Amino acid sequence: MREIVSYFTTIPSSHRSLILVGGITLFWLIENAFPLFKFNYKKWHHAGINLFLTLTTIIINFILAFILLKTSTWTIAHNFGVLQWLPPMYLCPYTLIGLLLLDLIGAYLVHLVEHKIKFLWRFHLIHHTDTWVDTTSGNRHHPGESIIRFVFTTLGVIIVGAPIWMVFLYQTLSVVSTQFNHANISLPKKLDAFLSYFIVSPNMHKVHHHYRLPYTDSNYGNIFSIWDRIFGTFRYLPKEEIIYGIDTYMDTKENNKLKNLLKIPFQKQRLSEN
Repeated sequence: MREIVSYFTTIPSSHRSLILVGGITLFWLIENAFPLFKFNYKKWHHAGINLFLTLTTIIINFILAFILLKTSTWTIAHNFGVLQWLPPMYLCPYTLIGLLLLDLIGAYLVHLVEHKIKFLWRFHLIHHTDTWVDTTSGNRHHPGESIIRFVFTTLGVIIVGAPIWMVFLYQTLSVVSTQFNHANISLPKKLDAFLSYFIVSPNMHKVHHHYRLPYTDSNYGNIFSIWDRIFGTFRYLPKEEIIYGIDTYMDTKENNKLKNLLKIPFQKQRLSEN
């Protein structure tokens, strides 16, 4: 465990990029071999749009990374945050508590809020317009949403009092988890169900991408599934019944034009039939 702490304290940017690219490549290969759904789409064109939006997220996070560093350093220096107020404990439970809380605030809470506040939903909507969810869909975020999520991650660091190594570890796990639970892969049903009691499994997250309520407003988690189960937002839908997209934006041609996707938050919003 000490080796992990040491590594993530000074993890080079090149390694973080390699993890991102390596994860997408791995799940891309797996979903080609064992697809959950057989999509009739131009995979490289679809991936190009999603990877461009992933790149904008990387750039935004890189530019604002100093804020996370300063915030984490401040919490440690001023003994501020949940982790700083806990009694001394072994490193493993300390790390698990920190990761759980960072996931609660930086993933579950921001995701929930984006679905409940109309202004924030305008930006998150772009993620849900994807009617061909695969591993590249994980970071299909409008640049505006990337900033919103960064704000919540920073808030999480303050509240948790997370040291910088834990922040980098959390972000790494978050990226890999996103790639995994969006991947168009077919896991054995019992294995997927078993995993969903601990982490967000592919079938669990795919329910969130169903095109109609109440399923769209469920399964908000990213790494850990515990928060959906605790707060009553967990839902199940057989994979055979899942239809990807959002009911107000189901035109695949429209939703695969990058220029249009970037404009959606600033356009008049369409009313759902739900």
